[in-house]
Amino acid sequence: MPKNQVICPEESRKATEVTFKPIPVNQYKSDYKKEEKKYGKERLVKMYYDMLMIREFETMLNQIKVQGSYEGMEYNHPGPAHLSIGQEAAAVGQSVHLDTDDYIFGSHRSHGEIMAKCLSAISKLDDDKLNTIMEEFFDGATLNVVKDGSHGDVKDLAEDFILYGTLAEIFARETGINKGLGGSMHAFFIPFGSMPNNALVGGSADISVGSAMNKLINRKPGIVIANIGDAAMGCGPVYEGIWMAAMDQYVELWDKEFGHPPVMINIMNNQYGMGGQTVGETMSYKFAARIGAGVNPDQMHAERVDGYNPLAVADATERKKKILQDGKGPVLLDIITYRMSGHSPSDASSYRSKEEMEMWEAADCVRSFGEYLIENGAMSKKDADALKAKVVAKVSKAMKLAIDESVSPYSDPNMIEGVMYSNLKVEKFDDREPELLEKVEDNARVKKLKRKQRYAFDADGKPFKANQLYTYRDAIFEAMVHRFATDPTMIAYGEENRDWGGAFACYNGLTELLPYHRLFNSPISEGAIVGTACGYAMSGGRVVAELMYCDFMGRAGDEIFNQISKWQSMSAGILKMPLTLRVSVGNKYGAQHSQDWTAMVNHIPGLKVYYPATTYDAKGMLNLALAGTDPVIFFESQKTYGVGELFEKGGVPEGYYETEEGEPAVRTQGKDLTLITLGPVLYSGMKVVEEMKEKYGMEVELIDLRFVNPLNYDKLVESIKKTGRVVLASDSVERGSCLHNIAANLTNLCFDYLDAPPVVIGAKNWISPAAEMEKDYFPQASWIIDAIHERVVPLPGHVVTHNYTNGEMQRIARLGV
Repeated sequence: MPKNQVICPEESRKATEVTFKPIPVNQYKSDYKKEEKKYGKERLVKMYYDMLMIREFETMLNQIKVQGSYEGMEYNHPGPAHLSIGQEAAAVGQSVHLDTDDYIFGSHRSHGEIMAKCLSAISKLDDDKLNTIMEEFFDGATLNVVKDGSHGDVKDLAEDFILYGTLAEIFARETGINKGLGGSMHAFFIPFGSMPNNALVGGSADISVGSAMNKLINRKPGIVIANIGDAAMGCGPVYEGIWMAAMDQYVELWDKEFGHPPVMINIMNNQYGMGGQTVGETMSYKFAARIGAGVNPDQMHAERVDGYNPLAVADATERKKKILQDGKGPVLLDIITYRMSGHSPSDASSYRSKEEMEMWEAADCVRSFGEYLIENGAMSKKDADALKAKVVAKVSKAMKLAIDESVSPYSDPNMIEGVMYSNLKVEKFDDREPELLEKVEDNARVKKLKRKQRYAFDADGKPFKANQLYTYRDAIFEAMVHRFATDPTMIAYGEENRDWGGAFACYNGLTELLPYHRLFNSPISEGAIVGTACGYAMSGGRVVAELMYCDFMGRAGDEIFNQISKWQSMSAGILKMPLTLRVSVGNKYGAQHSQDWTAMVNHIPGLKVYYPATTYDAKGMLNLALAGTDPVIFFESQKTYGVGELFEKGGVPEGYYETEEGEPAVRTQGKDLTLITLGPVLYSGMKVVEEMKEKYGMEVELIDLRFVNPLNYDKLVESIKKTGRVVLASDSVERGSCLHNIAANLTNLCFDYLDAPPVVIGAKNWISPAAEMEKDYFPQASWIIDAIHERVVPLPGHVVTHNYTNGEMQRIARLGV
C-alpha cells in the first residue's frame, strides 16, 4: 500500500495480452569430453560412488523392513522407511555444485538427499574442518562410535560418521545425528548444509523460503533449496511459500542491494504421491515446471530436467544457483525421476503395472551412469565392482554399529522433556549495528509517548482522558522498538504491518523507523506467514509474525501445530526457535473473526502461550517473548488495545523490564473466593469483585492468569487454600477451554481445601454472533456471579439471570451446544 506505487485505472483497463516464454524440457546434451574437462574423472567417479552409497543404504533399509535382515544381520525396525530408490541421480546431481553454506530442506523421502549433500560436503571440506565438526558435534558422541583406527584418511572417517549417524537416527539411537528424536523423516545435519526434512507433504516449501529470507536480510552466503515431491504441488504451503518468495517488493521497494530471497523450489518428480499418479490422475499440470509460468514474468526460470542423469541435474542446479545469487529468483526445477520402491515398504504398488516398473528398472539411473563412465574410460568394470564392494562394507559396518545397543543405546525418552524448550535469553543474534531509518529518540511516536500518562488515574483517582493515556497498543510498540534497536536480525511482517501501522495501530511509527527489509507486508497467506517465520527463526534470526485475527490460525494450522512447535525437540536442541507470533483476538466481527483459540495452542506441546490483559504486562510479556529462543503464541485482545494501566500504580516504566514467565498476578486480595481470569475477562472480574463486596460482603481474590503455558500454580493453590472456592473465566467458548485443564489440575492440587468443585465460565458454545448480541455471548460479570450462586455458594437474596445449574450443564452437553 505504499503511496509511491500508483494504481492507474487507464493502465489497468488497457487492452493487451499476457504472453509466456517456452519452458525448457530435458535440454541437457551429454558430451563426455566436455564433462571430463569440467569435472575430471575423479569427480565423475565420485558422483557414481555417492549414488551407489545411497542405493545401498536404501536397499539395506528395504531389506530390513521386508525381510528382517541385511548381509546376515537380523534387525526389526518398527519405524518408517520412505525410500528414494530410483532417485539417486537427482540427489547427487543437485549436490555437486552446492557448498556447506547452501542449504537443502527435504521431505519424508530424503535419506538420499541427506547422503548426497553430506558426502558432497565431505569431499569439499579440508581435514581440519571435518575433524572439528565431528569432534564438536554432540561432544564427539557420534564420532566416538565409528572412530576405530581403521580409516585411511579423514574423509573416509567422515563418510562413516554420516552413514552411521543417519542410520542411528533412523533407529532412534542417542548417537544419531538428532539423538534419535527426529528419526527417518526429520533427520538433518546442519554443518554439511543438510537442513530439516519434513514428514508433512510440502511442509519444507515455506520454511525454505523463510531460511532464504534469513540469508537475504542478514547478508549470509548461500542459497536454499526446498526438495518436495510432485504431489506436494497440491499443498498450500508450497503455493503460499512461492508467493512469499516472489513478492514484487523485494525489487520494487526494498533497497537495491537485496533482490529476491535465494530459494529454489525443487520438485523431485517421482511420478507418484502415495498411490496417486500426479500426471493423468490427481493433478493437471502435465509438466510441473508449467506452474512457474503463472507466478511472475520470469516464470520462476522454470525448467524440467532429466533426473536420471546426475550431470543434467548438476548443470541445471549450477545455472539456477547463479540466478539466485544474482537476486533474480525464485527458481522452479522439475526433476524427473521415478520411485522404484513403494510409498513405504508395506506398499505393494498395486496401483501401477509391472510393465511400467520394468521400463524404469531398465533405465536405472545408477546402472546407466556407471555404464556411461565405463564406456568413456572414466573407470573400469573392476573399478565399479570395487566401489560396490566398498559401499556394501561401509553400509554393513554402519548397520552393525547402529543395531548394537552396547555402543548405540536407544534414546532416553525422558531426554525429550529437556529439549521441548531452549529457555535461553539472547539479546541479539548478530553483533552488527541494527539498521534503522532514524534514531529511536527522533521517532515521532516515541516523542509523543513521552507526553502520555502511563498510569490511568491522576493523583485524585480520576481517570485521564483517552487521548492523554498510554495504552496497551503503545506498550506493544515500545517492546517492539526496543528489540528492533537491539537485535539487528529481528524482522516483523504480516498483513498490513507497514504503512497502515498494523490493523490495530500497534505499529504506527515503525514505518518511519525501519527499512523495508525489517518491516514489511506479506501476502494474505497465513500459512506462509508462520511457515517462513519458522524457517527464518531456525536459521538463526529473530522474527515477529502477525495474524490479524485469532480465527486465521486455522489457515496456519500445520505451521503452528507441527512446525514451529516441534523443531527444537526433533533436533534434540540443535535448533532454536526465536519466534513470536502475535495473534489478535477479535470481537464485534462475528463467527469467523471473534474467537479465542487459546485452548488449541495450549494442547500442542512445544508452544509457549502468553495472554496479557494489562498494559503493563503487554510490554513486560512482549519484552520477555522477544528476548527468548522459544516459539511464543502471543495473544492480544482487541478489547484491550485502548486500555491504560489500571493496576500498577507506578505506571508502565519507560525503560526495559520483563514479566516473570509463568507467574499469575494477584490483582485484588480476598479471603472468600478465588476468581481466576484469562485475557480481557479480567475487567469483568473487577466488577465482580466490587459487586460481591457491596452486595454480599464477600471478598474476592482476583488473579490474572497472564500465562497459559508455562504456568506456575503456586499462587493459585495458595489462594484456594485460603478461600476454599474457585471460579475461572475467559472469553474462550466453555467447551474445551484451557481453563478446564487448569481447573482439573487445581482439583487435584487443592482437593482437601475445596468447599465446592471449580467452576469454569466461558463464552457460549455457539458461533460468535454480531456485535449487537455479544453481551449474550461473552462472559459478563453477572454470569460469573450467577455461577457463584448456583455452583459454589448461595448468595442471600440473589436473583439469577443465567442458568448455571448442573441440570443446565447436562442439557447443553446432550445438545452439543
